Amino acid sequence: MAQKEWIDKDYYADLGVSSTADADEIKKAYRKIARENHPDAHPGDTAAENRFKTASEAYSVLGDKEKRAEYDELKQMVASGGYGAPGGGFGGFGGAPGGGGAGGFDGFDLGDLFNRAGGGGGGFGDVFGDMFGGSGASRGGTRTQRRSRGADVETEITLDFREATKGVTVPIRLTSPAACTTCHGSGATPGTSSARCGTCSGAGVVSENRGAFGFSRPCPDCNGTGTRIEDPCSDCSGTGRVTRTRTITVRVPAGVVDGQKVRLAGQGEAGERGRPAGDLFVTVHVRPDELFTRSGDDLKMTVPVSFTELALGGAVTVPTLDTRVRVKIPAGTGDGTTLRVRGRGVTKRNGASGDLLVTVKVAVPKNLDEGAASALRHYAEEEKRTGFDPRAGWSGN
Repeated sequence: MAQKEWIDKDYYADLGVSSTADADEIKKAYRKIARENHPDAHPGDTAAENRFKTASEAYSVLGDKEKRAEYDELKQMVASGGYGAPGGGFGGFGGAPGGGGAGGFDGFDLGDLFNRAGGGGGGFGDVFGDMFGGSGASRGGTRTQRRSRGADVETEITLDFREATKGVTVPIRLTSPAACTTCHGSGATPGTSSARCGTCSGAGVVSENRGAFGFSRPCPDCNGTGTRIEDPCSDCSGTGRVTRTRTITVRVPAGVVDGQKVRLAGQGEAGERGRPAGDLFVTVHVRPDELFTRSGDDLKMTVPVSFTELALGGAVTVPTLDTRVRVKIPAGTGDGTTLRVRGRGVTKRNGASGDLLVTVKVAVPKNLDEGAASALRHYAEEEKRTGFDPRAGWSGN
């Protein structure tokens, strides 16, 4: 991308957010645009595809804390008239040919802003270095190229509760920039290669002196990369990547919780001209289960039981993630008691498992025949005779 094209871009407008938006607002805006304009959802819709690409490009910068800071700094510099101002000025420090700098800045060299002595960071040289492919260097020295990787990609999947607790492998389809299969990501026509830029001698920047001032800028012939492709690949126009749909297999580990992200290194957007790919982050959503809930690595469930099962004791058979187990109910167990079954919960990363927590809840019959009702009345009389008071010690007495 030419330098002027990059400077003229407004990534905030592309995502529909203000320049003061926080990281969450930027992410939400990008996800909304990506969902509404994804090529998979609008096959053949060129406008939607272009909107998707524009938003992806904007998020690749604004979604990265360091790149966003550099972008904001450069845009502020341009807005103040500091970069490329008529007459060679920079931020009001323009000097007349053969004369001193304005405001008493005689001999001030803007090269100090772009090329800090000793290769130190923090100057405007870092802004252009990151955005146009270079890195900081000492004045008069060789400017080395930074290998800027591709942008990270985010997507989402939804799993059943039991799939999430036991782990599962699922295929997902992604439409994003990937390495060109024709040139294998190099950007050059097969059989050819890139060459060092003759204009900047591979430095990625060129210097200019205007009056008393001098400054460096990205090389206009190689866009700051330090290399030129004389015979660009026709399929990717020399970028080394094309937008295509691919299927990726995602291994979701056992025990993943709702909202957790799974990272696949190197499965994001391909970098330009063979640079490393970004990462893929898959956000996992988990559907609720009609029987189980989770508490950390423990599984929880509620089992209906009768009063006699609690009073006299017994056992109930309950399901687990893999099989069924019998849970013993001691005589005299109270309603709402939780019984623990060791090792029948969610498998942990170390191979151990949480527990199954079974809460017993009395189910009261709504309709009793005369025989059952008579037996209960007889029981109630015996209960009184033995002196049992269910509300003994209750503060409401």
